[in-house]
Amino acid sequence: MKGFVFVFAIIHGLIHLLGFVKGFEIREVKELTLPISKPMGIIWLSAAVLFLLYAILYKANSHYAWLSGLIAVVVSQFLVILFWQDAKAGTLPNILILAVSIFLYGSYSFQRLVQHETEVILSQNSAPSAKIITEENLEPLPAPVQQWLRNAGIIGRPAVSAGKVLQSAEMKLKPEQEKWMTATALQYTTIGQPAFIWSVDVKMNRFLHFRGRDKFENGKGEMKIKLNSLINVVNERGEKLDEGTIQRYLGEMVWFPWLALSEHIRWEQVDDNTAKATMTYQGTTGTGTFCFNDQGEVTKFSALRYNGNEAGAKRHEWIMQIDGYNTFEGIRVPVSMAATWKLDQGDWTWLTLKVTEISYSADNAFKVHN
Repeated sequence: MKGFVFVFAIIHGLIHLLGFVKGFEIREVKELTLPISKPMGIIWLSAAVLFLLYAILYKANSHYAWLSGLIAVVVSQFLVILFWQDAKAGTLPNILILAVSIFLYGSYSFQRLVQHETEVILSQNSAPSAKIITEENLEPLPAPVQQWLRNAGIIGRPAVSAGKVLQSAEMKLKPEQEKWMTATALQYTTIGQPAFIWSVDVKMNRFLHFRGRDKFENGKGEMKIKLNSLINVVNERGEKLDEGTIQRYLGEMVWFPWLALSEHIRWEQVDDNTAKATMTYQGTTGTGTFCFNDQGEVTKFSALRYNGNEAGAKRHEWIMQIDGYNTFEGIRVPVSMAATWKLDQGDWTWLTLKVTEISYSADNAFKVHN
């Protein structure tokens, strides 16, 4: 699709050169029967250059390809209307490029929204003191949690304030869906003022995709999904979503082990390999259970979460099963996992996730991009 649009825009742009050639009497152009002055020839040339610029920016994934495409279509259609007898066939290509430009604008607008919200979340986060994590800091925690933090490698390292996670994933939006959809995602998480923002781009087929953004900020959750980054499909807030989002924040502690020391989290040991965490922050409370193996690795996180945000939504067990580890910046964390809802009608594994990169910061010094 991308290659087709690139070539199509170049060919459509080059066709506009015929108007320039005729206007400057460089050679005879039989296809254009109406007279063209030199000033109009310049406009034909400008349209050609604009379409070529659009093709280059589109190929380069520039955020401003939509703008060049829109201007090119306006100039081109102006010429089509003036020279309708000869140029009316140019309307259909202009409509196609206009449609692509509108979708590109949706992507640009969505990225700007996420970038702004990310910058706000990072700016509100407080940097930790420059203290080094010691065994003494771990003493109030249950034994399996202590062993996990030692195994993760945070002892002897300074506390961090935020992290960035890149992910690749496969998703199923409904239990009955058979085919997995591929996705890429980016998340920023803050620890001082607990928050995260997760943006995902999911490919449905060659022509359709959706962009999603989940956010936890000031104790509140928010979910937004747009088809082709343009058409609102989901825009949800509410107490059920708040609870589910803080539970998700708890579970993702596995990527940010320092969070286990947060003053907002209360730990309770269940047995030698299990501990329950309850987090309360700005009026929202959520609980989840961590399971560990004998090596001090988290193998599973589970929580009773609302499966939906509607009035009649019920809590169901939500499980994150972990089956792979790697080390980033000296911290050993899970990198391969699957998320499953335990529903009345059966299990629904809706997400498989692989972490491709994690970076940590003590001062929120991330260059935000999406």
